[in-house]
Amino acid sequence: MKSLLVRFFLFSLVIAACSIALTAWLASQATTGAIRQEQGEALATDAQIYDGLLKAAATHRSWAAAKSEVDDLARTFNRRIALTDRNGKPLLDTGNASSPPLPVNPKVSVDPLNVDSWLKPGAGKIDPRAVGPFMLTDDEHAKLRSYADRLLQCNDKITIVEQPNRRPRLANDEPGNLSQWEDCTVGDQLYTLTPTETAAYAELHGLFKGCVSRLPQTYRFGPKDGPIPLDWEITTVKYSDPPVAECMDTARREQLRPWVAEYAHAFITEPTGAGPQTIDLSTTGTKQIILVALGILALAGFASWITATQLVRPIRALTTATRRTAEGDRTVRVDGGAGEIGELAKSFNAMSEKLAETERQRQAMVSDVAHELRTPLGNITGWLEATQDGLAEPDPHLIDMLLEESLLLQRLVDDLHDLAQADAGTLRLHPEPIALDDVVEQVVNSQQNREILLRAETTPVHLSADPVRLRQALGNLVANAVRYTPPGGEVVVKLFQEQSNAVLEVADTGTGIAPDDLPHVFDRFWRADKSRSRRTGGSGLGLAITRHLVEAHGGTVSVISELGRGSVFRISLPL
Repeated sequence: MKSLLVRFFLFSLVIAACSIALTAWLASQATTGAIRQEQGEALATDAQIYDGLLKAAATHRSWAAAKSEVDDLARTFNRRIALTDRNGKPLLDTGNASSPPLPVNPKVSVDPLNVDSWLKPGAGKIDPRAVGPFMLTDDEHAKLRSYADRLLQCNDKITIVEQPNRRPRLANDEPGNLSQWEDCTVGDQLYTLTPTETAAYAELHGLFKGCVSRLPQTYRFGPKDGPIPLDWEITTVKYSDPPVAECMDTARREQLRPWVAEYAHAFITEPTGAGPQTIDLSTTGTKQIILVALGILALAGFASWITATQLVRPIRALTTATRRTAEGDRTVRVDGGAGEIGELAKSFNAMSEKLAETERQRQAMVSDVAHELRTPLGNITGWLEATQDGLAEPDPHLIDMLLEESLLLQRLVDDLHDLAQADAGTLRLHPEPIALDDVVEQVVNSQQNREILLRAETTPVHLSADPVRLRQALGNLVANAVRYTPPGGEVVVKLFQEQSNAVLEVADTGTGIAPDDLPHVFDRFWRADKSRSRRTGGSGLGLAITRHLVEAHGGTVSVISELGRGSVFRISLPL
C-alpha cells in the first residue's frame, strides 16, 4: 500500500466506482422528473409559438386585427394565449371561462421591431416580415412577377424567391448582379424601384437624416452610398460609425411602428387537457446502465494503470538520481519528458548543475584564499625568522614593511568577511538621508593621485542609503580605475539622475577589459591578468563586494569596456 503505483490505481478505481454508482442512482431517481420538465418547457415549441406571434404582429397594425392568426396558433399548439400591453391592459385572449388559468408571469415579450435573439437567432433586430409601407400593390407585384417569369424563360437554372413585401428576387444573389444573364433585357427592370418603394425609401431617408442631425458633430455624416437599394429587410449604412448605423435602426423602427401591432406581454399556458406523462426506467434500461457502468469501470481501471505506470517511471528515475546526488555525484541528470514531471526533472537538473558549479566555486575559492594568504604570511614569517636569527635588524623600514603586509592581510580578511555576510544575507545596512554628491567628493578626494587626473562631475542628488557602504562600493571602483590607468590618463566620476534612479559612472582611460573577460569582472578572485600580484592587481574581491553592496541597496552595477580605450563602470540606485 506504500507504493504510489498501487495507491494511485486503487484510488482511481474507488473514484470511478463511486462516480458511476452515483451517476446511475441519480439517473434512476431524476430521469422521470427531468423528462417531464423538458416536455413541459420544450424550447422548440416555445420558439414556434414566439415566431407565430411575431408574424402576426409584423403583418397587422393591431392585435385585434391579428386575432384569427393568434387563435389558429393557440389551436395548433393546444395552448391558451393571452396578450397584454406594458401596463397589463388586456389586448387579446384565446381562452374562455373553461380554459386553464394564465400563469402569473408572462412567457415572453412580443415586439417585431425588437426581436428576442435567444428565441429567434439570426433574425436580426427587426423582424423581416414587418414590411409596412414597402408592401407592393397588386399591380406592382404583377408587373415584377412578369419580369421574373421572363427571366426564368431566359435561364431556367435560376431560382426566383419572393420577399415579404412580395418583390421577386434571385435567390442568394445581390441586386444588380446580373452580368451572367446580360442577354436577358428584363434583369434591370426586375430590380427597378417601384413607386411604393421609392416613397417608402424617401420617408426612411428623411427619418435617418433627422436622427443623424441630432448626433454630435463628429458623427454628422451620411452614408457613402445611402441605404442599400432593395435591401429593406436588413437596411444598413455603409462605411459608418456605430451611432450612425444605430440611427438607421431607429429610423426603420419609427417608420414601421404604425404598421405593426404594439408591444405586448404574452401569457401562455401548458397544453390544455394534457396531463403529465410519467416516464420510468424499464428493466432493460437498468441492465443497460449496469453494463455501461461495468464497461466504464474497466476502462477507467485500465487507463488508471497506464497513467500510474507512466507517472511512476520518471519519479523512480528522479529518486535514483537524488540518491546519487546525495552521495556526491554531481554529474547525474534526469530526462523526465513533458508535463509536470518533466518540469520537475528540469528543476532537478538545474539544481544539480548549480550544486556542481557551487562545488567548483568553493574549491576555487579555497585555493584562491590560500594563495592570497600565503604570500603576506610568508613574507611576515620569513622576516621575523631572519630577525630572530640575527640576519636582519628590526629597523623602522622592516617594521613598516611588516606592518604593510599585516594591513594587506587585514584588508583581505575584511573583504572575505563582507562577502561571507553577503552570502549569508546578514550584510547590514544603516540607511539615512544623504547627499550623494558629498559621497562622490569624499571618495574622489581620498583617491587623488599625482600621476593621473581624477575629477568629479556631479549634480545634487538626495536619497536614503548607507553612506559608509556606498563609499566602500564607489571607492573600490575608483581605486581600480586609478590602478589600471597609466600616468597621464584621466578618471572621471559622474553623478546624475536618470528617471527614478541615481546613476554613478566611473570612466577611465586605462587598458580596458577584453570582451571574453567582461562577464567575469564581478567574480571573486578574478583578474584579467593572472600574473598580477596583490600589489599590482588587488585581491580580486573588490568588484565582487561592490556588486553585493549595490544589490543590497536595491540597485545594479554594470560595465562597458574596450581594450586600449578604457572602461565605464555604472551604478544605478533607485531614488
